Amino acid sequence: MNYLVVVAHPDDEVLGAGATIHKLVEEGHNVAVAIMVSQAAARKDLSSTLLEDEKKAFSIVGVEKAYHADFPNIQMNTVPHLQLVQFIESCIEDWKAEAIFTHHPSDTNNDHVQTSYAAQAACRLFQRRDNLPALKELLYMEVPSSTEWSFDTSANRFSPNYFVEIGKEGVEIKIKALSAYKGVMRPYPHPRSNEALEGLAAYRGVQAGCNYAEAFECAFKRE
Repeated sequence: MNYLVVVAHPDDEVLGAGATIHKLVEEGHNVAVAIMVSQAAARKDLSSTLLEDEKKAFSIVGVEKAYHADFPNIQMNTVPHLQLVQFIESCIEDWKAEAIFTHHPSDTNNDHVQTSYAAQAACRLFQRRDNLPALKELLYMEVPSSTEWSFDTSANRFSPNYFVEIGKEGVEIKIKALSAYKGVMRPYPHPRSNEALEGLAAYRGVQAGCNYAEAFECAFKRE
């Protein structure tokens, strides 16, 4: 199956689904990543070798192809929604995507929110294109240091209902891929520390009754 991971920034794909991506590739599936803000120029400690970092991370988890847009960092709300949707639609068509992973719409990072809503709209592309099959899955990821900071009590916060067992090896692969991005990892107790990532995977595994897991919220799934 062809999976498309649609994220706002470089590293979001590993934070949210790095071990799952690796597992899918190992099982024979194909994974591509679409990045909305390729430069992330407003990021603290921005790596001067971000593209090279990204390639290294992708090689670790097994991402086959990357799509890059250049929407403004932390200003995606200033971009017409249609432009965001059309970029994702072009990726869906080119990759012949059958399933999408993206951000949860209640993330505290507004770029994540705009990406999520645009991905949701792009999921309806089959209704506007002849001979294009409907997607089989739409899954929301949890991105540490963003998803858990959803303060809006009126919103439907991230509520995992889909768990992928990744094992200790999956946790190690995820941390290794994140470490390829310079300036991303932090010392404990930051959410992007080795200890926090392993602890979250252990907790999600306990919830699902398995040996470490990444958690997702399934918006829809069909055979």
